[in-house]
Amino acid sequence: MSSTPSPSFHPKSYAAVPARHVAFLGLGVMGYPMAAHLAAAGHRVTVYNRSAAKAAAWLQEFGTAGGHASAPTPREAAAGADIVFCCVGNDDDLRSVVLGDAGALAGMKPGAVFVDHTTASAEVARELAAAASAKGLHFIDAPVSGGQAGAQNGLLTVMCGGDAAVFAQVEPTIGAFARAVTLLGDSGAGQLAKMVNQICIAGLVQGLSEAIAFGQRAGLDMEKVLDVIGKGAAQSWQMDNRGKTMVAGRFDFGFAVDWMRKDLGLVLDEAKRNGARLPVTALVDQFYADVQQAGGARWDTSSLITRLK
Repeated sequence: MSSTPSPSFHPKSYAAVPARHVAFLGLGVMGYPMAAHLAAAGHRVTVYNRSAAKAAAWLQEFGTAGGHASAPTPREAAAGADIVFCCVGNDDDLRSVVLGDAGALAGMKPGAVFVDHTTASAEVARELAAAASAKGLHFIDAPVSGGQAGAQNGLLTVMCGGDAAVFAQVEPTIGAFARAVTLLGDSGAGQLAKMVNQICIAGLVQGLSEAIAFGQRAGLDMEKVLDVIGKGAAQSWQMDNRGKTMVAGRFDFGFAVDWMRKDLGLVLDEAKRNGARLPVTALVDQFYADVQQAGGARWDTSSLITRLK
């Protein structure tokens, strides 16, 4: 491993678990440090990324001494791996790395497990679980919460769906980049739980935006106000981690508005299927559309407050 720590990866104390041969598909802002934590925990990691340069950069940073390697296709990356991890953009991206002659399922050894950390639909999770089962393989849908900082620090919350016995096989390895890993039900349950998470966040950020904008209009020192109310019932992760940057008007970091709109689209599509009523979530989704139109597609989700200025 490089002697200079990566700004995108902060090593932590790792639980002692058996070393596994794993693959990681997708080295974006989440996948890059997640794969790094697996390597630092003693696992042998083969990486794949659609842009080969990113895979080469990862390998240069974390070295080949531990048996780490890169591969030109998902199928070749998955060959021989006990667990294949994945974190890509959406349902279509996921299908492109899982299915087909060059996809991971075509290269996985019998009994291996595909663990998908993409925030995707419950429908695609069930589809790919069935495709894996037909080949004598296993699939766990495992979307994450905690954002880029959680990935860098190895402190993600992982929500899983799938078979309990298969989950038990992979849970210790997932712990390399997580602080909480929970099985919530059958295939698709992890994705549904992530939708619940995003519904909560959408409402919280809008409420926080309105509160800060109100306080500023009232002439309050909002940094002091947040310090005070953050010790009471109004406290939340969003307030602790985004409140003061919202006051300062800083949004050039974090979880992008484009990604949140993708996630809320999944939520609203699922609500149409199951009959759930989500009036506030639908409204906040449109507020995020306003932010996109104002040029904030890559701003952090806390940029909702810009609509109120």
